[in-house]
Amino acid sequence: MNPTPSETSLDPRVARLIDANLDRAREGLRVVEDWCRFGLEQQDLVVRLKDWRQRLGRLHHDSYKQARSTSTDTGAGLEHPAQLDRHSPDHVVAANCARVQEALRVLEEYGRTIDPALAAEAAAIRYGLYDLEVTCLHATLGARRRNKLKEARLCLITTPCDDLTDRVEAALRNGVGMVQYRCKAGNDRERLREAQQLRQLCNRFGALLFVNDRVDLALAVDADGVHLGQDDMPSEVARDLLGVDRLLGRSTHSIDQVHQAQQEPIDYLGFGPIHCTAVKPERKPVGVELLAQATAISQRPVFAIGGITSTNLPALLTAGGQRAAVIGAIMHADDSGLASRQLLQQLDHATF
Repeated sequence: MNPTPSETSLDPRVARLIDANLDRAREGLRVVEDWCRFGLEQQDLVVRLKDWRQRLGRLHHDSYKQARSTSTDTGAGLEHPAQLDRHSPDHVVAANCARVQEALRVLEEYGRTIDPALAAEAAAIRYGLYDLEVTCLHATLGARRRNKLKEARLCLITTPCDDLTDRVEAALRNGVGMVQYRCKAGNDRERLREAQQLRQLCNRFGALLFVNDRVDLALAVDADGVHLGQDDMPSEVARDLLGVDRLLGRSTHSIDQVHQAQQEPIDYLGFGPIHCTAVKPERKPVGVELLAQATAISQRPVFAIGGITSTNLPALLTAGGQRAAVIGAIMHADDSGLASRQLLQQLDHATF
């Protein structure tokens, strides 16, 4: 059985060093734990982080605490400008994971000879934290995207045109927060170039970018997600490819499909066509009455789609619709920015 540090000859300087780094590690773990608890609501991560804190707490012996001397610590209270450059939860998480990892490394190095149990525990937690940090950051990015999706009321679906980027920029400048890149024509090089341009625009305006059908293209341009039709790959396969941090949408055309979608790992639904549409003239309109049912059934945001204009949007909202996806109303408008602004004003004035 290894003796406790109090039973050995303990250099007070080393004891102070170990005490300080145990404090750093436990405090940093608590910062990350609270974000996983309140920000992400991921119980599995909370349980692991709490366990690590408690394991370190059991090894935080009185002999270390009694060596503490904050008044003579030349580094106490020192700050760095980088500490002020944390503007989002993922920055805070990354900074505190790094803080914990550094503290654990110190505990390993100085604890090997005087406290092997502490050194071994620090090493095990450090390696575990490397993986948990990545999981937490991915979950944080996914949560940010899902919050943006929840706030989105209008989705612009693109159609091929010579002034694609100009029209999308005008829509983004006037408040559109979600763009779906849809292009069935051309070749993959052309589609990649256009998707990259839209990615840059959406980044500039803080909007979500989805790619229609193509998981590979979405990953290639770091899109926020993919929108799938009923005949596209299963949602489970797409989710495995995309990971948990990207978003996934699914088109639905009936109440049965809406029910089915509730069992899929998706984040939102498109429902329609509400009216006749030039994009898919062969599909029979479902009407606004079924939209109300779909919205009531779905546990996820529902975007009405199909022939929606500023003229018929009020009736859709009266029937219970809350969100809309449009193509021609913006892409074929004389002024894409003005058309976007008018649609958003109608959506924003609706109450639910």
